[in-house]
Amino acid sequence: MKESPVVGSCLCGKVSYSLTGDMGIFQYCHCSRCRKFTGSAHASNLFARPDEFTWISGEELVQQYEPEDTKYFATAFCKTCGSSLPWSSKGGNVIVIPAGTLDDDPVTRPKWNIFCASKAEWYVDSADLPHHDELPPRVKK
Repeated sequence: MKESPVVGSCLCGKVSYSLTGDMGIFQYCHCSRCRKFTGSAHASNLFARPDEFTWISGEELVQQYEPEDTKYFATAFCKTCGSSLPWSSKGGNVIVIPAGTLDDDPVTRPKWNIFCASKAEWYVDSADLPHHDELPPRVKK
């Protein structure tokens, strides 16, 4: 990982945070909870130790949600723009960082997909789809 802190923020920019140290695991999670929270096919999460995570600004705008029926899972979001934000696991042993909120390159890369048995039925691996640098060409009717 970089020597300098890695910074992240929400969509409106009112909440920001920094990470130091080795983030370790970076994974894609296909479980139904992560799909619901991200609104996507999977979550892209990194993990940090609590002593390596610092809110820079807007901590008072962070709302954490902890479903009663989960052992570790929680979520957090910005009260202003609704963006996903880092959250502390229920036990407080790890900070889960939604990779899409990073403003800097964390240097580490995803290592695996988890909970693939419960992935969305409509999911198609992005490697199997056409790639466009910008919007795709218009489809003529």
